[in-house]
Amino acid sequence: MLALFRTVTLIASVLTMGLSAGLFYAFSCSVMLGLNQADDRTFVVAMQRINVAILNPWFMLSYLGAIVFTILAGILRIAGSGGGVLPWIIAAAVLYAVVLGVTGGINVPLNNQLLAAGDPGAITDFAAVRAAFETTWNRWNLVRAVASTAAFGCLTWALVLHGRAS
Repeated sequence: MLALFRTVTLIASVLTMGLSAGLFYAFSCSVMLGLNQADDRTFVVAMQRINVAILNPWFMLSYLGAIVFTILAGILRIAGSGGGVLPWIIAAAVLYAVVLGVTGGINVPLNNQLLAAGDPGAITDFAAVRAAFETTWNRWNLVRAVASTAAFGCLTWALVLHGRAS
């Protein structure tokens, strides 16, 4: 039964990490590039709406599930042998901890600052609101995209090693 739980949690960690990495990647290589072409008002309004809409159960399942399932996969791996799987799970957890730290320490405060600019009908200087947000948010989202993709790669390799050991 332990072997089944190890497999299921490792697969769940790979899936949720992949979803999170894909989200950050998509923002870096499409959403923000598209919004970069928009006027200041459109940019601010769109990002305010995205930052509210993203806080939903499906996002939370992948975003928080990635760390929960990765840690659980690591804990279940500690008690037994596993063909070198544990170091890759630990590496993934550390990389995703970077993602969580950047999100909580930089991107979310910027999102909150953007929302605090107020209703678009009351904002008088969209360019200033955008300038205080866009460059820093994009830079740190790229860090999240790279770190979560590396974590996904680590977990994918862990799954390969797990399969070889089984």
